[in-house]
Amino acid sequence: MKRTAEVVIIGGGCLGTSTAYHLAKLGLTNVVLVERDHMLGTGSTGRNAGGVRHQFSSEANIRLSIESISLLERFQEEVGYEIDFHQDGYLFLLSTQDAKRAFHSNVQLQRGLGVEVSELSPEEAAKLAPGLSVEGVIGATFCARDGIADPNGVTMGFAKAAQSAGVEINRDTEVTGIKIEAGKVSAVETNHGEISTRTVVNAAGPYARNIGFLAGLDIPVLPYRRHIFITKPLAPPDAPSSRIMVIDFETTFYFHREGAGILFGMSDPDEASTFDISVNWEFLERLIPIASRRLPALGDSAIAHSWAGLYEVTPDATPIIGRAPELEGFYMINGFSGHGFQHSPAAGRLLADLIVKSETPDFDLRPFAYERFSTGAIEPEKAVV
Repeated sequence: MKRTAEVVIIGGGCLGTSTAYHLAKLGLTNVVLVERDHMLGTGSTGRNAGGVRHQFSSEANIRLSIESISLLERFQEEVGYEIDFHQDGYLFLLSTQDAKRAFHSNVQLQRGLGVEVSELSPEEAAKLAPGLSVEGVIGATFCARDGIADPNGVTMGFAKAAQSAGVEINRDTEVTGIKIEAGKVSAVETNHGEISTRTVVNAAGPYARNIGFLAGLDIPVLPYRRHIFITKPLAPPDAPSSRIMVIDFETTFYFHREGAGILFGMSDPDEASTFDISVNWEFLERLIPIASRRLPALGDSAIAHSWAGLYEVTPDATPIIGRAPELEGFYMINGFSGHGFQHSPAAGRLLADLIVKSETPDFDLRPFAYERFSTGAIEPEKAVV
């Protein structure tokens, strides 16, 4: 392991590897990425549903989506590695007048930024996803360029491209301390020794706050457990014909085809912050009646696989991208509130620009600033599931 680096990145998920790739693309290759696990992308990155969408409520997040999805569409051409990416669309189901009005406003904003999004009737929504029940649904929105991508493929593509350019990646390497001298980062301490550096990137996912504490910072990111279940193969007509992601916004229940089965999940508003990633089977018992109401085929389906992962959530469900104002050399790419994978291509590029060029003239990072929580300059993301 190198003992000196221009940049040390803490975390080997999609956000850390994207930052490494984009730093290398800008010519900064004296970079060390450290990951405490044996493999990259085994934390939140490897435990998500793989969804990518343009349909957010804030302009800042929509702009992240526009850039990120554009890169995913040409990932092999630009990064050099093939990924599994299916753009069958996202379908949001709306069951209240408040939600319908909010999503109408969202669609106007999305269209104003050049994203093609449709507002649909319940009947039109049902035609897009055979087997779907639209009982109680009063409207829907759909974007055809949204879809499902492979988190592992994207993460490893970024990592391999960064390594080929000279970035060093060290697995089984846990950060134990961050040295600070005269208000500046001076080194990162690990279980394999110390790395002298003037720049640290906190890309530690749900553990971002723990890393912040090592540097004397309180980063407002808390972990929340989310479950994913995959059914055994279903026979037609129960098996969806496409990989369209369907989200019942009122309940947050979602599903899409995964192989010959169905991947589905839902948030649990009653569960407190936790690092527990064991599967709570009692939650499945509460989920199935809600799930089978929207997709009746799930009522009689058997579960083949299940796991739980962690959302890294900020108070306004909007990420932190940028530098710590009170600590020179400390950068954050944290708190994506369940959307880190899909926004990793753009977020990594923006942070790399900030580190190398000290600015991002093509993108206003103020909505993602760390200091917004103390100044009150926040724009909460409302389209969170």
